[in-house]
Amino acid sequence: MLMNMKDILAVAKENKFALPAFNISDYSMFLGIMEVCEETNSPVIIEIHPDELSFIGSEMVTAIKEKAYKSPVPVCIHLDHCSDFGKIMWAIQSGFTSVMFDGAELPFEENIAGTKKVIEAAHPVNVSVEAELGTIGTTNPDEMEGGAAKIIYTDPEDAVKFVAETGVDTLAIAIGTCHGLYPAGMKPELKLDILKEIASKVDIPLVLHGGSNNPDKEIGESVTLGINKINISSDIKAAYFEKMREVLKDKSLREPNVIEPECIKAMNEVARHKLELFQTIGKADLYK
Repeated sequence: MLMNMKDILAVAKENKFALPAFNISDYSMFLGIMEVCEETNSPVIIEIHPDELSFIGSEMVTAIKEKAYKSPVPVCIHLDHCSDFGKIMWAIQSGFTSVMFDGAELPFEENIAGTKKVIEAAHPVNVSVEAELGTIGTTNPDEMEGGAAKIIYTDPEDAVKFVAETGVDTLAIAIGTCHGLYPAGMKPELKLDILKEIASKVDIPLVLHGGSNNPDKEIGESVTLGINKINISSDIKAAYFEKMREVLKDKSLREPNVIEPECIKAMNEVARHKLELFQTIGKADLYK
């Protein structure tokens, strides 16, 4: 069941749970995520970063769409952080049902203008739009997902104005998370008071970027306070590729159908934990 972000998150907001947005970078990872979501009857957001899209090609999006159509669980195909209008149009033409305009580091009014421009192109073809206000930190500036050297927390009053002026479908807010995996000695602390205030002032689903490697307690609480989408990339990729390095120690192995199943299994253990933490398991029934 293929859906856009607005429709898939409307159910999550009404029923107070969150969907994981799993960043995938190859087809095996996608198949693995679909396997665990279908096993657990969980709706899911398949998220692809522009750099990943350039690597896998738009043709693979066609295959993802076909499987999503046939899946018994709701699936949204979402373009992650992108500030390039041309790439956003490419993603829409390739079959994405949701896109993110990332104007977080632009001046406030320019972020509004850029978001409105994307919405004017996306909404007429039933593609939903996510924007970001404030900045997500980074644990490694060289990582593809990027992030700012300094976190700028989302101002609740700015969020009210931004949503009112843009008509955006969902908003990523900055409450203290970082992209990537936290190194030893770096401890994230989410400002849940900011989340609570924003959730009380705006009436659209809220998004948490940098969801990997954060304390379960804080992430779980963020769901109860109004987060409906949580981006997960580093956690599942670390599990997938760490297992692959382990498997490939056997230098005789060369067939993907021998190498990758163990990697998928390791990734899906992490994915299943996230589905439980976000209260997503079994929620596909709410869309029928």
